[in-house]
Amino acid sequence: MRRLVPALVLLVTGLAVPHAALAQYRAADGVTINEEGQPQYSTFSLCAIDPVTGQSGAAVTTRVPFVGRAVPWVRAGVGAVCTQASTVVEYGVRGLDLMAEGVEPKAAVEQLLADDEGRESRQLGMIDMKGRAAAHTGKGNGAWAGSRQGPNYTVQANIMVGPEVVEAVAATFEATEGTGMPLAERMILAMEAGQAKGGDRRWGNLQSAAIKIADPNEPGRGGDHIALAIEVGEHAEPVGEMKRIYYTTARRLGYRTFSHIEGPDVVELKRMLHALGYWRPALAAFPDPPTVNALRSQELRKSNPAEFQKMQAESRRATADYNRAFAQYDAETIAAVDKFREDKGLTYAGNPTGLVDERLVSTLRAAYLEKRKASR
Repeated sequence: MRRLVPALVLLVTGLAVPHAALAQYRAADGVTINEEGQPQYSTFSLCAIDPVTGQSGAAVTTRVPFVGRAVPWVRAGVGAVCTQASTVVEYGVRGLDLMAEGVEPKAAVEQLLADDEGRESRQLGMIDMKGRAAAHTGKGNGAWAGSRQGPNYTVQANIMVGPEVVEAVAATFEATEGTGMPLAERMILAMEAGQAKGGDRRWGNLQSAAIKIADPNEPGRGGDHIALAIEVGEHAEPVGEMKRIYYTTARRLGYRTFSHIEGPDVVELKRMLHALGYWRPALAAFPDPPTVNALRSQELRKSNPAEFQKMQAESRRATADYNRAFAQYDAETIAAVDKFREDKGLTYAGNPTGLVDERLVSTLRAAYLEKRKASR
């Protein structure tokens, strides 16, 4: 069998070099090249499917940059492949081709490695849409190395701190079965659990992570049916960054903190919008918040505790009433903000409703101050 050396390993410091010397070099992206000219992705990965949605996914992390370029492969309606260790990148596409032809993952792995002289340095994981999974871990892989298959997944790893990494990935993925959680989220959480156990034992090296999800019901871009593709090319916490990107771009609960918005900044916003005629223009004057006479309060505290308590209660009620009317960012105020943005040419594609950002604040404040100045 004649294999093509992956394009990324042909350029080493810009020069073609003999295979015997390749072990001394790294590709431009920092990946170590072995004597066969293969990139070395010693790593742990997860191939999985969701039989309910028909999605297939591959997720991976390693202490080598840009792992997403070589290891994870998915195809809608077919399955997923991860090719790692002394990586033969072509095994990704060829493995998917074999499964697309109906070859079971176990037989597909055997076919790919049948005449591969470097099979003992390879690691390969595959799963098809029937949930059939298989993996190969060559005897030449650095300890700890191994794999585990379970319902709708296979996880494989090499140069790990120990088997606890694979066990954590598997246990976490299995624990989310039947929860309705998206496949991508289940896989990322499983990878996070493996990373928390120590992951790749080559601490100090550059790190990366990636995930790809294929969905037959999602056209993707150009009809590739890739519903999700995240690559963290290099990061101190690549799996954590991958998780952040996923939650943020999917707008999943937890990607930001939020609460009912109320406060003096909202009062200031409404005051300026009112002065410019955007918020309750019929309101004769924007009222100031209720205040308490501090000296009178202190006197009553000593001389008439009952009256003091009554005054305190009235003050709290007045403040609550004022805040409900003037300190809450409500639908009425959002409409006023949007009208102001429209009138001032501050409406841009992608802006959420009622956006109060630096551009809005600076424009509003300038218009308000000009109005105040002109009214003097």
